[in-house]
Amino acid sequence: MKLFERLSAKAAQHPQKLVLPESTEPRTLQAADQIIARGLAKVIFLGHRNEIEAKAEELGLGNIRFAHIHDPEDADFTEPYAELLAELRKRKGVTLEVARQIVKSDPLYLGCLMIKAGHADCMVAGALSPTANVLRAAFQVLKTKPGIHTVSGAFIMLLPENCPYGDQGMLVFADCAVVPDPTTEELAEIAIETARTTRNIAGLDPVVAMLSFSTYGSASHDKVDKVRNAVELVHQQAPELVVDGEMQSDAAIVASVGEKKAPGSKVAGHANTLIFPNLEVGNISYKLVQRLAGAGAVGPILQGLAAPVNDLSRGATVEDIVNTIIVTCNQAIGEKGL
Repeated sequence: MKLFERLSAKAAQHPQKLVLPESTEPRTLQAADQIIARGLAKVIFLGHRNEIEAKAEELGLGNIRFAHIHDPEDADFTEPYAELLAELRKRKGVTLEVARQIVKSDPLYLGCLMIKAGHADCMVAGALSPTANVLRAAFQVLKTKPGIHTVSGAFIMLLPENCPYGDQGMLVFADCAVVPDPTTEELAEIAIETARTTRNIAGLDPVVAMLSFSTYGSASHDKVDKVRNAVELVHQQAPELVVDGEMQSDAAIVASVGEKKAPGSKVAGHANTLIFPNLEVGNISYKLVQRLAGAGAVGPILQGLAAPVNDLSRGATVEDIVNTIIVTCNQAIGEKGL
């Protein structure tokens, strides 16, 4: 079963409460109409009902009437969230009055507050909003998972048919989106969270290679030491994971090379999850694989947040938004252990 067929089936089996704060954005409405029609999520819009319904009618979207719509101008609705925000941010000087203005004017914060309060499961935004705004709301309201301090971004690379590498036509890359130069501790957290994405979203048993320009000490450098030390941390923090490194990329995915460069490794030549030493390498690599190999790139899938929130490119297509919603709902399902 292909990736999105499997993810869609699981989303339909366990529909999650999904917040879409950009409620009159045409592509978002079109994507939501498809999601509702397929029964993949319980959609919640934040905005003025008349405006949302008018835009849906203009676009010929008949399923939007089945969504839940909450108006940020409704003080009875927003007051509990304003109180929650004031409590969460009081050390930063956010008063109740300031919080009321934020929840009224910024649906990104209101959506995250609904998740924090347990009234929603996940959120997708970014078709209208800069990435920084989406992440700021998520960081300030939801924060990171207990024991995790790093948010990162993974891509599931859908490889061309008959590609000899990867696992079931996929590789998972991280971090390709968030942390420019991770520390040893951050790199270990990125590896552990990406393994969870490999399992819960890609549907694969994670085999994690932590990449460098060295394999098993073939080169000496502080940057190599950082990766090697991160591998040791992962072994300590998640001993159940199959993870190895430091390792060059060819040793990670090509069996014949792995046998020569890292004999006896359970990962070398069989990796399906590649952890890059920094954002520069990760971002360049996923784009090159996407363009040169004709691979699909699903993501960025944000990892490490206390609840699933994903950011869209402002150039996202309707299909991109539908797929991001499906992935985000599956993250929520995975967090619940369903």
